Amino acid sequence: MLITVLVMAGTLSGVTGLSIGLVMLRRARGSVEECMDALARRDAFDGAMDSRAIRDVAVYRYDALDEMTGRLSFSVALINGFGDGIVLTSINGRTETRTYVRPVSGGKGLQPLSPEEEHAVRAARLGIGPEVEPQRVRR
Repeated sequence: MLITVLVMAGTLSGVTGLSIGLVMLRRARGSVEECMDALARRDAFDGAMDSRAIRDVAVYRYDALDEMTGRLSFSVALINGFGDGIVLTSINGRTETRTYVRPVSGGKGLQPLSPEEEHAVRAARLGIGPEVEPQRVRR
């Protein structure tokens, strides 16, 4: 009886692990396709552009504070062909606004970036476009 229970538990664990692995494989393949599309778009323009010029821009708008709605806070990534540039972030509340600029080198922040700033940098590097749809990210 105990052996049967252990065999069933092992089989269930194996099937669960396989299912999770397949889901993660699909996600990874989707990310690889997204990157390949971005590289193909960049290759089309590489010969005509200076890699030091700002060429990748993304704006990520979100609700940073519970008191404000309407996605008035934003992070703007301005990145060149080497992945260098800045992220400009404005956090807007009812009575005050705070604005930050953080440097980016090689697609990574030289200072720790917030999740929203990282999202803007990633969107700019992938060439997703100027306005990125927000995911519900709360601080």
